[in-house]
Amino acid sequence: MINASLYGVIKEGMAHEEIGRVYGMIHGIEGFMSSNYMDLTGDLTEDELELLKLTPAAYLGSCRYKLPDDLSSPFYPALFEKFRAMEIGYFFYIGGNDSMDTVSKLSRYAAHHESSIRFIGVPKTIDNDLILTDHTPGYGSAAKYVADTVREIVLDSSVYQQKSVTIVELMGRHAGWLTAASALARKFEGDNPVLIYLPETDFDFEQFALDVKAALNKNNSVIICISEGLSDARGKFICEYADEVRLDTFGHKMLTGSGKMLENFVRSRFGVKVRSIELNVNQRCSGMLASATDIEESVQAGQEGVKAALNGISGMMIAFHRTGNSPYAMECITVDVNKVCNQEKLFPPEWICSNGTDVTADFLEYALPLIHGELQRKMESGRPVYLYRK
Repeated sequence: MINASLYGVIKEGMAHEEIGRVYGMIHGIEGFMSSNYMDLTGDLTEDELELLKLTPAAYLGSCRYKLPDDLSSPFYPALFEKFRAMEIGYFFYIGGNDSMDTVSKLSRYAAHHESSIRFIGVPKTIDNDLILTDHTPGYGSAAKYVADTVREIVLDSSVYQQKSVTIVELMGRHAGWLTAASALARKFEGDNPVLIYLPETDFDFEQFALDVKAALNKNNSVIICISEGLSDARGKFICEYADEVRLDTFGHKMLTGSGKMLENFVRSRFGVKVRSIELNVNQRCSGMLASATDIEESVQAGQEGVKAALNGISGMMIAFHRTGNSPYAMECITVDVNKVCNQEKLFPPEWICSNGTDVTADFLEYALPLIHGELQRKMESGRPVYLYRK
């Protein structure tokens, strides 16, 4: 969805004579400071632009560079001098919480120094954890991937007669939005996955054992979906019981292994056939299962970002405001990026069943419209054609 929003920014930008060129920073601010950027209006043909819209991952690359918290850092005047030299008037940053933090810092620096550059955040995160927006671009497609993939796992696991447990580990450090999407895989009441555990509830091994035992008494095949960020009442991540976790460049714990940890626990406790599956990066880069609704809204977010900047708005993020469920409808609004960054939208507690092992029908009503629609794409030799930088 990053590329779909980028497409929206490029197309909308070139539709206005006030904008002469649209540059793309290769690997974000960090790349830009090393003069690593490209002219998106000169280097991409119309056909390539259409491919860009449906290409997974990030065409311009990713960035894990955290801007200095101290706005008096020499980094900022150096960056703004590069902006001045290139006659940059509008700045759009596509991403999640850390990206919105970048927009916040740059817009505050610009306001303090009376810079005319306008800074707009365009949201994207499969985690769906940005506040002040109904949902984020990327979540609908990731939810669609989770629902469809878990459904295939359910079908595959159901062919065996012996008792078995399959644990599917899904992305979600503190927010369980992606794991909750596994409920969309069900076709009837009581269908797999029969147990869903989100990081918003405290995980207890003994209660988990009771849940699994009850499920095995009713089903030969038990599918369990968990968030990678499951933690106990003390706040200790389940994966930490197996090994010490590392930190990424933002100081976040790099979580992996919760599924394997529970696989070993179930095998030891019940002696049944058990396996764990970590869907890993496929959740965010499986282009063939992208939601048409998600693509369209991502493009719209990019377009609305340009319109907002041209109207003199800065220091804001494009957000989605849902105006209807049946039929589904939403409109784009702007929200203060300073109120968005460094916040986290958790899965609503009222959408978690009282026993903490399932989600409610209200969540299904919320999520179903976001996964709708299939895309027509260019294919060659049975494979999708994607855009890439050589």
